Order: sequence, then C-alpha cells, then structure tokens
Amino acid sequence: MKGLVLAGGSGTRLRPLTYTGAKQLVPVANRPILFYVMDNLAGAGISDVGIIVSPESSAEIRAAMGDGARWGARISYIVQDKPAGLAHAVLTAQPFLGDSDFCMFLGDNLIGTKIADAVASFAGSPHLAGSVMLKAVADPSSFGVAEVDDAGHVVRLVEKPKHPKSNLALVGIYLFRKAIFDAIAAIAPSARGELEITDAIGKLIEQGGVVRFDRVTSWWLDTGKKDDLLLANDTVLDDWLVHDVQGDVDAESKISGRVQIGAGATVVRSTIRGPAVIGAGACLIDAKIGPFTCIGDGVRIERSSVDHSVIMEGSRVVDIGRLEDSLIGRRVIVHPGATRRGALSLLVGDDCKIELAKEG
Repeated sequence: MKGLVLAGGSGTRLRPLTYTGAKQLVPVANRPILFYVMDNLAGAGISDVGIIVSPESSAEIRAAMGDGARWGARISYIVQDKPAGLAHAVLTAQPFLGDSDFCMFLGDNLIGTKIADAVASFAGSPHLAGSVMLKAVADPSSFGVAEVDDAGHVVRLVEKPKHPKSNLALVGIYLFRKAIFDAIAAIAPSARGELEITDAIGKLIEQGGVVRFDRVTSWWLDTGKKDDLLLANDTVLDDWLVHDVQGDVDAESKISGRVQIGAGATVVRSTIRGPAVIGAGACLIDAKIGPFTCIGDGVRIERSSVDHSVIMEGSRVVDIGRLEDSLIGRRVIVHPGATRRGALSLLVGDDCKIELAKEG
C-alpha cells in the first residue's frame, strides 16, 4: 500500500504566517504538522509516500521532509499546478499510485488515533472499494458528512449540507483501491469548480463499490486558524510530551512538570512550568514560561513572561511583562518601543491581528 499526503493549498486562514511558509509546516509542539502525518503512515507500515505540493510550497516542503529516511520511508513529490479539489489531486498522483491500494491523508490534519488498524482491516478486506475515517461533530454542516448504515457501510456523502442527516464528518483520511480513478473520471467539477472527493466516493458507491468506515473516538484537530493551532498545541503537549532536558539549565532556574529542552538551549534565572517545549539553541534569560507554551529553535526570551503561546524559530521577545494566547511567526521581534509615552510604533504585514490591552 502507498501513501498520498496532500500538502498543497494556500493556507489563507493562517495568514500572514502562510504568506512565507506552507501551512502544513507550521509547528505543533515544535514539530511540523506534516511530521505527525508521516509518523502515522509509517506506524501503519506505509513506506512509499507521495506528497502533493503546490509550485509555491514545493521547495520548502522538500527541504523540511527530505527523502523520508527519518521515517524509514521513501518520499516522492508530486506538483499539483492548481488547487482544483481533492479528487483532482488523486488524478494528479495517478502515475505515482499506479494500480496500488493507497491511503490518502490531508497534510494539515492531526488526530489522536493511529491508522494502523484501519489500514490492516482494509488490506484484509479485498471486497471493499474504499474506506473512510469519520468523527462525530457538533456542527456537521461545516464538513463533508457521511450517511451510514448499521452494517458499517457508507451509503451517501454530502459536502457541507445545510440540513445534515448525520453528525459524522469526514476527517480527511481515506483508503482506496484503483477503482477510485474510474469514479473520478465519471464526475464533473462542483459549483466551486473543483473535483470533490465526496462526489467521487458517491460515484464509487453508485458504481457498486462497497465503502466502509471507521470512527475516530479520540481527538481530531483542525489547524487552520490561530485558536485552532493553539488548541492543537495544547492537546499534543498534554497527550504526547515526554520530559527531556538536553540543554543547559543553571542552578537558579526552576523547571516543573513535563518539559522538553533541546540541545544547545540555555536557561538562565528562569522558570518553566510544563507542559512546555524549548527548542534547540534557544536562550531564556530572566524569563517565565507558562504551561502549554512552545519556544522554537534559536528563540531568545529576555526579562519577559510568556504563557500559552507558540513562538516560532529565530524570534526575540524582550522586556514584555506578559505575552499570552499568541502565535508568533519566524524571526519576529517583540519589544517595547522608544516612542512617546502611550504611543505605539508598529511594523505589521498583511492580514495580521493585533490585540492591545484596554487602558483603565
């Protein structure tokens, strides 16, 4: 079985971070989201993986993921010229996939469930044409929704229905045999001009294919917006973080809870309360780091308090009394200005959001 990871798209909801970087490489617990996807595929025994990339993100994703050796896998990169739908991505990957069964995994998806059991079950059930993973959600009208029967089969899929007949949402993990290509060939673009995977699966069922489903009973996290990303960071730190201190921590510093400190990091007269991750080469001086905070590689925090935030590599936070609930990109500098009392001086890019404390 092969893997197909979708890592194209423009990531508009995470701008301005995604103006200069792929959304699938935004870090959760200081690891790119795509790394967790590859962990899951490799854990299911899938070692031949194609990654769909856009022309804009191709170089960055290749540099981050490499050839797949760190997962014991082989990665091939497949350029999708335009974002024309998930089913279009499958067609784009057809030369790579050939006649193989494959697992398609959206590259910005994070789930707490391992897919190994679902992959093994599908591989051992040759009568199945496809299989999908579903999660019960509170607002199914925001997702692709599956209607299912008591035998564990999908009978109908609807993309973002106004009046959903089910609360089971597609989580973006699919298993297919080669019959999916005939189904895609038989559908037309949707109203938004894309070849929808929900339409393709519907056509697969219409053509007589049997599609089963597995329920995701653990967490499933979108990472498309700032608050979603902070929640994903919280969840991964809470569930998966292992205490590991590799950097230098002086005698005046205090560490409590599960904390990871990367190699070459320096902690001086600082307090860190876990769960928290401090990246390699980071420097904390007279800093207070609160729970559910991730400090990226090479970040410098001086005389500042940071709580429940993600600060990406190469950034600096200096003389800030309290920074919380924040997502700071790469090479950002946050510090008091030299303007007149009460004034603000800002250098801010497109699509940023600035929240300031109210006076009084």
